[in-house]
Amino acid sequence: MRSQEARSTSSCAACKLWKRRCTPNCIFAPHFRSDEPKKFAKVHKVFGASNVSKILIEVTEEQREDIVNSLAYEAEARLRDPVYGCIGAIALLQRKMIQLQHDLALARARLSLYATTYSAGISNPESHRFRTVALGEFPVACGGFMDSFSQTCNEVNQDAHI
Repeated sequence: MRSQEARSTSSCAACKLWKRRCTPNCIFAPHFRSDEPKKFAKVHKVFGASNVSKILIEVTEEQREDIVNSLAYEAEARLRDPVYGCIGAIALLQRKMIQLQHDLALARARLSLYATTYSAGISNPESHRFRTVALGEFPVACGGFMDSFSQTCNEVNQDAHI
């Protein structure tokens, strides 16, 4: 745990930013080391040092490292995307997960269709209306996602019932 490590005589990242002497009871020192000035600068820019110190004072020492890591991650995400922050990243990952689940369901439906076609003894797979789709033809996870998702779900359901 970083908070119980012996500190060097140099100031923490917060005190360096403010060009002041770091005191032994500095709330920022255990979490914002002097070799990580950008970490504190980002957290300070997004949340403000006074708010961060209030948060750190209110939680137990065991929780502080996790709180600081969370604040640093949120600050980084908020600086990259000021409107949505880390919620935008979460939403993007959820959309990708839904798209991958859809693609997996489509692949399973097609695989089961081919398996039943070949097990039934049909020798000419070209006679079936079902065709293989190239990877480039899969719907893209971004624009028009829900339209393509509902449209291809209907295709999966139709193919699965054949």
